Amino acid sequence: MNYAHGYPPAAPPQQPNLWQIFQNVDKDRSGQITTNELQTALSNGTWNPFNPETCRLMIGMFDSNGDGAINFQEFQALWQYVNDWTKCFRSFDRDNSGNIDRGELTQALTQFGYRLSDGFYTLLIQKFDRSHTGRINFDDFIQLCVVLQTLTASFRDKDTDRDGVITIQYEEFLKMVTHGAIKL
Repeated sequence: MNYAHGYPPAAPPQQPNLWQIFQNVDKDRSGQITTNELQTALSNGTWNPFNPETCRLMIGMFDSNGDGAINFQEFQALWQYVNDWTKCFRSFDRDNSGNIDRGELTQALTQFGYRLSDGFYTLLIQKFDRSHTGRINFDDFIQLCVVLQTLTASFRDKDTDRDGVITIQYEEFLKMVTHGAIKL
């Protein structure tokens, strides 16, 4: 084992199986998990692979040194993050279908504090429904929420008087959208 790459000598006592999970996901034994390795390890509740863009976003959120991969400590935080999203998702999946329909999405985002138009919910369903069923799977729900949160934070940074209106130049707008590492 290569301890220099972030492998600890023993599993942490609070989550004894997480170290084993990390080792199983780290296929190349580099001591780090890449986006591709994470994608193969996660399940979205369907027989399809986890959304690679969602994996890329999550790796980016927890990759403290910016090398495009996460070590064991970062993996622990990501694991908790995914578990928290799982609980959240299940709480809004009222019919236990394994996905979120428009009504459930509206309820979730309203509970998160968003006040959006019906037309915008239609746009969100079109953008984040990779299965083209009018429903959003778990991994796409995470991506939708992260994108919405990132764009909202960028908007709030510019909305200094908190009136819900900003004036920005075109290039500033492009920076807001692309700086959050989101693909629209």
